[in-house]
Amino acid sequence: MHFLQRSTPFLFFTGKGGVGKTSVACACAIHLCHQGKKVLLVSTDPASNISQIFRTPIGNRITALQENLWGLEIDPQAAADLYRKQIIDPVRGIAPDTVVRQLEEQLSGVCTNEIAAFDEFTGLLTDAAIREQFDHIVLDTAPTGHTIRLLQLPSAWSQFLEEGKGNASCLGPLAGLQKQRHRYQAAVAALADPAQTSLVLVSRAQQSALSEVARTCSELSTAGLRPAFLVINGLMPQASAELDPLANAIYAREQSALKHMPELLRQLHCDYLPLKAANLSDPQALAGLFETENTVSADLPPTAVAADSLAAMLDELAQDKRGFIMLMGKGGVGKTTLAAAIATGLADRGFPVHLTTSDPAAHITETLDAHLPNLKVSRIDPHAATEAYRQQVRLTKGSKLDAAGKALLEEDLKSPCTEEIAVFQAFSRVIRESSRQFVVMDTAPTGHTLLLLDATGAYHREISRQMADKSMHFMTPMMQLQDPVQTKVIIVTLAETTPVLEASALQNDLRRAGIEPWGWIINQSIAAARPTAPLLRQRALYEQEQIRQVRDVHAKRCALVKSEAEEPRGTAKLRSLVQRNKQHENGG
Repeated sequence: MHFLQRSTPFLFFTGKGGVGKTSVACACAIHLCHQGKKVLLVSTDPASNISQIFRTPIGNRITALQENLWGLEIDPQAAADLYRKQIIDPVRGIAPDTVVRQLEEQLSGVCTNEIAAFDEFTGLLTDAAIREQFDHIVLDTAPTGHTIRLLQLPSAWSQFLEEGKGNASCLGPLAGLQKQRHRYQAAVAALADPAQTSLVLVSRAQQSALSEVARTCSELSTAGLRPAFLVINGLMPQASAELDPLANAIYAREQSALKHMPELLRQLHCDYLPLKAANLSDPQALAGLFETENTVSADLPPTAVAADSLAAMLDELAQDKRGFIMLMGKGGVGKTTLAAAIATGLADRGFPVHLTTSDPAAHITETLDAHLPNLKVSRIDPHAATEAYRQQVRLTKGSKLDAAGKALLEEDLKSPCTEEIAVFQAFSRVIRESSRQFVVMDTAPTGHTLLLLDATGAYHREISRQMADKSMHFMTPMMQLQDPVQTKVIIVTLAETTPVLEASALQNDLRRAGIEPWGWIINQSIAAARPTAPLLRQRALYEQEQIRQVRDVHAKRCALVKSEAEEPRGTAKLRSLVQRNKQHENGG
């Protein structure tokens, strides 16, 4: 592996959700610790699964995992709670209760979570004691949208701090930052220094994943951080492709994607990792990730799975004639494709449908290739929504201010908090539309989704407080999300150990928020495709237990979508996903 030949103190892995960043980062950390190096493995992903891989609770403390290897999970929520406590506790009992409550409210927003998480992250890059303790710090970062945002935070906040403090709405989160500005500058300098940091992009050999990782490479380079390495993970071996039509189609598709790989990526040092027969869900399996040999038994029993098709699920959804259908799950599980397929199926049945996304890395327009009657397609663009919100505030609040007041308002509108408010307002408008038509939303990966719901919940609590003493009827977005008649939340996962664990955790989080998932979709199932190649049949066998877990334990209703020989892009292929007959036992 090129990035292991001259290992820098920091190794930073990034790429689209679901491409195997965690696996590659863990394998890198295990490889280095086997060489006698002391290694700290860090995750800044809200949907981190490092503790699941090592069967050890980790959390927000450096934890021993095995000889020479330690782990740390930066949980944005936990980091924010600690950050709030450090700011509020010194004034509790001294300042009036009203001031404390106001400060708590100021610190309840999403941007506090972002600041707190980055505060922890920055400490790792700049803490001399930690750097002396470890030879290498390996960072398994969040999916692309989070990563870009995380890396943009220091410059955004630094610029905001230099140009003005805004008004009281921003002072809370900023209170802990003013003294730490030199740490942020040092952290960015470390990230931009190739002698200190290796930036490793991870992708699958798929057109959408390679396009996304090329965008990431461009955005990082523009920010002064230049990736030098690319890992193409999970490639179908040519030997397996010769034994099975599905394997052959996957192989041909991957080779075509690599042949047409964006020029920007060709300039990087590139490594290729073959698809493994087993799930990489433990340290022993991960230690063999960088090996090219695959050991697969040729004597395997047939696969047998039983679950409803997506068509059966669509039949049930169509009975309501309107409503909010929200697909949720980890990045890379196929939410965009399935959202487009469901929207296409409903539009074909004559229902007006609005298909929209809140994912910073939106691909909906790439998945649909034609204009359909009854179907409107949109994206909640954070930049456009923010500018529209700023303009609205200028025209309302700003119209009554003098020159000094307008200058102060402009400073406040530069706060990163403003984007959160703007995106939330756009999201609220989309929910309202679902009272008269179908709205299908392809949400961002799990961490983003939970942040979005957290913003919805905070708004709900604020409105509830304001209306507590009034007889006015009100319906907040959170109340609409909690209404099982109006909102159908569908969790999308893959038939693999880690995605199912993460989807189960997401379901638990939703239930705590008073939202009951309506159903699950298991996407890209190899078992349902009835493969014949030993490599795919081995993977199909591993899938069966996860399919049973979802169907019998987690989901109230479950649909199974098989892995396709061709990527389901374009209207015709999307229609084929929702026009299948019910799947019964599949022998393979």
